[in-house]
Amino acid sequence: MQALSGLDASFLFLETNKIPMHIGGVAILEGSLSFDSFQQFLEERIHCVPRLTEKLITSPLNVDRPHWRYDEDFDINLHLHRTALPRPGGWSELRYLASKVFSLKLDRDRPLWEFTFVEGIDNIPQVPQGSVALISKIHHSAFDGKSGAQLMSMLFDVSPKPRKVPQPGERKKEKLPGTISMLTQGAFNLASRTTRLPGLLWETGKATVKTSYIAKVHGIDMPTLPFTAPPTRFNDIAGPQRIWDSSILDLTRVKAIRKAVKDATLNDVVLAICAGGLRRYLLEKNELPEKPLVAMVPVSTRSNEQQEDMGNQVTAMYIQLATNEADPIKRLETIHINTVIGKLYHEAIDAESLMGFAEVIPFGLAGVAARYYSRANIAKKHNPIFNLIITNVPGPQIPLYMAGHKLHVNMGTAPIIDGMGLIMPVFSYNGTISISATSATNLMPDMNVFVRYVREAANELEAAALVALSETPASEPIAKNTTDEADDIGRPGGESS
Repeated sequence: MQALSGLDASFLFLETNKIPMHIGGVAILEGSLSFDSFQQFLEERIHCVPRLTEKLITSPLNVDRPHWRYDEDFDINLHLHRTALPRPGGWSELRYLASKVFSLKLDRDRPLWEFTFVEGIDNIPQVPQGSVALISKIHHSAFDGKSGAQLMSMLFDVSPKPRKVPQPGERKKEKLPGTISMLTQGAFNLASRTTRLPGLLWETGKATVKTSYIAKVHGIDMPTLPFTAPPTRFNDIAGPQRIWDSSILDLTRVKAIRKAVKDATLNDVVLAICAGGLRRYLLEKNELPEKPLVAMVPVSTRSNEQQEDMGNQVTAMYIQLATNEADPIKRLETIHINTVIGKLYHEAIDAESLMGFAEVIPFGLAGVAARYYSRANIAKKHNPIFNLIITNVPGPQIPLYMAGHKLHVNMGTAPIIDGMGLIMPVFSYNGTISISATSATNLMPDMNVFVRYVREAANELEAAALVALSETPASEPIAKNTTDEADDIGRPGGESS
């Protein structure tokens, strides 16, 4: 049995009935893939990702963290659901269904994943009639964005003809240790982990001195610290109902915006687009703080040797989004500078040491503390640690196929918690880039408005960049500025509504 890391375990003790902790998304597949063909395809490949057939075994009294163990009663039928969109089978119906699916937590008594197979997609412009969607949910304790690449590799091929995969080997039965044995081993593990604390404190002290030296030598300000972000409507207690939506942009044109600011990266541009959408949304509600909003941007700590490992291996940067800046180019410039500063300090700190603190926290105690934080509404009593999460996961820039059917677009979701009620996963794939958003209905009931503002911010930033570069403005917007009535996912290249 393989024990969860401290970071993976944190996604378990943060979870409650109203705070599900899964990642996933919505993938649209072109053509009428049948459910039976999809199930057979998955059954033939599921052994390629062992985590999909493993469930959690808890330690007595929660002394130790849970372990992954092969589920000898695994039944794929318990993880697959089939449904169809009501007429007219458009974007608003798919968005509503995905929000409902994302609101429900996974059953911990079996492997922590589910796929919902959605038929009846008949009225989304630029999507072939009769296409299907796959709504996925996988617990965050099992995968992060990078380790999810192994799952993508299992599900998709680079040609319409599915490749042959190796036959599954015989899996040895694992004998479950007895209660006394697990309790003893758990106590030993807990005691051995606490011996790491002095070393972690020493490494943290050295990192603090090093970052102070960087600030003095380079003459730059310290990066944004936790608990200094301004309060917003999505930094409150999250209700149980999730709300999800997504916008699709033209990746080539998003990349071209970088030229307007020297040394700017694609990630800088993505952050600037998100910042523009946030500014419009809060301005419209007369709720824009004077201080800039702060995004937590996950940073992978995987080495080349760890690329195939499951679980989460990330640390974080805190980036001010310059939402107090009206000019889109100046906003991009400021975000670029803030990101450079964040990277300087991130490189100065040993990310492995930061992750190590999660290893020494007793699992049972952490779970009790997390539940108390939620029940006592403590998120209302302090400034936000940060305002939102923006996570950018690059994907392949070639068409992918599932059981011979082309992946049209891939859009993401991730969990929110009390005090941090907005997360924006960004996926790039085959010339497109999806910027999705997940929140709670009590915090952002008009998510469709926010997503429209993200598209408008992309168009505004591109127009400003073209002016800055003295080029002729594009004849079409970088993203379609559609309305709900247009019932469109805003794919690039069409006419503006």
